[in-house]
Amino acid sequence: MSAPDFSVRELRAFVALVDLENFTRAAQAIHLSQPAYSALIRRLEETVGVRLFDRNTRRVSLTPEGRLFEPSVRQLLRDADRALADLGDQIELRKGRVHVAALPTISAGLLPAVFKEFRRSFPGIDLVLSDRLSEACIALVKEGRADFALVSNNARPGDLDELDARLLCRHHYHLVCPTHHPLLSEKRLTLRKIAQHPFIQMTRNNSVRQALEAAIHPRIMNTVLEVEHLGTVISMVNAGLGISVVPTFTLHQFQWPTIATRPLITPNLLRHIYVVRHRERSLSVASSAMLELIVRDLGRLQ
Repeated sequence: MSAPDFSVRELRAFVALVDLENFTRAAQAIHLSQPAYSALIRRLEETVGVRLFDRNTRRVSLTPEGRLFEPSVRQLLRDADRALADLGDQIELRKGRVHVAALPTISAGLLPAVFKEFRRSFPGIDLVLSDRLSEACIALVKEGRADFALVSNNARPGDLDELDARLLCRHHYHLVCPTHHPLLSEKRLTLRKIAQHPFIQMTRNNSVRQALEAAIHPRIMNTVLEVEHLGTVISMVNAGLGISVVPTFTLHQFQWPTIATRPLITPNLLRHIYVVRHRERSLSVASSAMLELIVRDLGRLQ
């Protein structure tokens, strides 16, 4: 047997009649004419298949079946009101959750300021950040765990099945080296010149390493150290053990008196940043607001 198909409006009409015990007053309370209101109650009784009210000239009262029905109706209306209130809170950005997956360089360089502004504007929204490499970020979106991901252009095409990737920006890379380094006197920096000097390289699964090797191929860098974390790159460059190449988002971490930075204007070495979303899932209002802030701040860095 299928469940009865009644509307919230019919249930509100039922409760109004229970409370007011009069068709005229109940009809006025929910802003209906008395004939329209009577038809609503009649349709509800037909739907549930039993008489819910006893009528006489003085008052309206519940039948035994109506008394049995009443607590469930009130609970259904409370649940509906709560659901609508929760939805309203999410639409008005008073409640909700945003999960962003992003490369560590973006997470550390761009997102702190964005998250701070978002939290100040929408304190009721819970924020989740997964700072992972591109493949792991894409996997989180595929699994429905992250709302969207911010990744570089080195993700394999197969990784984007069922997903949409939209280009957000292009940035140059930057040389980072000791302040006394001879490369700083070069009028035009090239990868060929950089490759001759001792180089602090990231691990092979890092998108910066992949972009650099693709741009300089078939040449190779004069790698003296291979490290996993950007903090290690900073320390090694600061100690004078080598130079490195890093994306724009990381430059704030290299603001040391002993370290110099210089843009590397090379056409075949550009940092492409994409936002990756699932093709079949809409972003929530809160996630859309977060993405708007990110796009705005990326524009400022162009």
